Amino acid sequence: MAKKTVSIESKLNDKFVIESDVRGHKVVIDQPSNAGGTDTGVTPLELVLVSLAGCIGTIGRIVAMQQRIALRGMSIKVEGDLDVDGLLGKPIDGRTGFEGITVSVDVDATLSDEEKETFIHEVDRRCPVSENLLNATSINVKLT
Repeated sequence: MAKKTVSIESKLNDKFVIESDVRGHKVVIDQPSNAGGTDTGVTPLELVLVSLAGCIGTIGRIVAMQQRIALRGMSIKVEGDLDVDGLLGKPIDGRTGFEGITVSVDVDATLSDEEKETFIHEVDRRCPVSENLLNATSINVKLT
């Protein structure tokens, strides 16, 4: 078994601006102006969806290389619905997070529709972000 630890460091600055260092790359998270932010970056929820799209695309490329599929590209749209009252501390009936996420993928390759369907299901099966969203992963938040 090959294990790898993935680690990032983040800092909350003024208002809602959170800067993260990821292997020397700077990622900025913020809130839109109408939500009290300065709109200098994506929201955490948008970043979850970006992560899922990125993983689907990355694993798609890996699967295509392994199966010798001439994958010209993929268009990936990810959408999720949630009740924002929960994150604002108001009582809700459902979850605080996304109630569901839909990933729509257009595969640009010379494959039949059936082959594309098989391909994208294999990609989703191997996508760690999809797997983490689908199954409970323990999270330990602690004070340092």
